[in-house]
Amino acid sequence: MKALKETHFNFPNQSNFYKGKVRDVYTIADQFMVMVVSDRISAFDVVLPEAIPFKGQVLNQIAAKFLAATQDIVPNWVLDVPDPMVTIGRICEPFKVEMVIRGYLAGHAWREYSAGKRSVCGVSLPDGLKENDKLPQPIITPTTKASVGHDEDISKEDILAKGIVSITDYEKLEEYTYALYQRGTEIAAKSGLILVDTKYEFGTADGVIYLIDEIHTPDSSRYFYAEGYQNRQDNDEPQKQLSKEFVRKWLIENGFQGKEGQVVPEMTPEIVNSISERYIELYEQIVGETFIKADADAISSRIETNVLKALEKL
Repeated sequence: MKALKETHFNFPNQSNFYKGKVRDVYTIADQFMVMVVSDRISAFDVVLPEAIPFKGQVLNQIAAKFLAATQDIVPNWVLDVPDPMVTIGRICEPFKVEMVIRGYLAGHAWREYSAGKRSVCGVSLPDGLKENDKLPQPIITPTTKASVGHDEDISKEDILAKGIVSITDYEKLEEYTYALYQRGTEIAAKSGLILVDTKYEFGTADGVIYLIDEIHTPDSSRYFYAEGYQNRQDNDEPQKQLSKEFVRKWLIENGFQGKEGQVVPEMTPEIVNSISERYIELYEQIVGETFIKADADAISSRIETNVLKALEKL
């Protein structure tokens, strides 16, 4: 199967280009952003050597659906989705924090908790919790937004003390984060899923706060299947989940956590295909529609044609 690992476009009035871990971002006339969601995959802040077919399409289309479904809560950056792997939007100045919200004790929070910590990002947690237990109420555990390297946990108190975000803006980000998580939880429940945890990024343009980047995708969120959740908890069994955590677990089991000197295990065609299938499974489960694979014979040409048509209209 073919996958889009990198792009090298040169669009009219292109004024900048940024290559992220997964996204290639083209700035047009310092006014618009063309975000191409590649098929690259990252874990432990490392881009893995093999791209995953259809992953970019899955992420872009899920994000587009959820951004459209939450624009009554907070305006977002999207202006057009001209291709299954592309979103065009307004340029915003990002806040230098990511708003991570957790309804369950899983992933990073569980790893911290199981190491004996009872506070994550300044938020206290009670004793006696098990992995994947539902928390008494959702908690926000922000991280710094690192341009290079690892994002770091940070508390609300430190964010305000260091002046990273003003108190007025931060309280608004908190309000939006809780409301978005509530909406995401409700939509997931209709599809038989639990939205375990997720993250949101925000930015400003002309004094307005916008929701930016992607939301509620398997790269930014963790989902459990609701059916059988409580039985699995009661029997100390692993939860059936749809997220990128299965990739992290595969890497950990094969001796890789992104630490110096560690080598990414071989990504065989079977591994790549299984990851692709898991991404498609999440799309179909949460969106409730059959995933239609876009033409992958000439991905770059298709994207360029669609973006050029869209830019003519802006």
